[in-house]
Amino acid sequence: MMAAFSMASMTDVIFLLLIFFMVTSTFVFPTGLEVTLPQSTQQSAVKPGTRVYIDAEQNIFASAGEEAPQPLQIDALVTFLQLAQQQDSTGFIALYADETVPYGRIVEVLNAGASHNLKMVLATKAVNSQKSE
Repeated sequence: MMAAFSMASMTDVIFLLLIFFMVTSTFVFPTGLEVTLPQSTQQSAVKPGTRVYIDAEQNIFASAGEEAPQPLQIDALVTFLQLAQQQDSTGFIALYADETVPYGRIVEVLNAGASHNLKMVLATKAVNSQKSE
């Protein structure tokens, strides 16, 4: 006689793995802010760990590594970025500015970084990543 094989334990394992990957995948990249990036045809392979965000209301946030973005004023931003850049292996700081933010506000943040020898790059999304509607 052949022994019957029960699939019940196998389905339990599969469901546990499914739940495990669903829960852990949400912690991979914490985006704390919704920022609509402008489009660009030029994309860089550099992915800085230090990030500065300017949302649609022109509020400035900054984060280093995997921590959540925290609100900062322009004067406190430079101090935060100098400390964060020392720990960032890329040496660059990414600026994620909403596409509705006035150009002057972006330049203000870039100038604050440049006056302290901080290398900042402007983050954009690829042109072909969005389908035309």
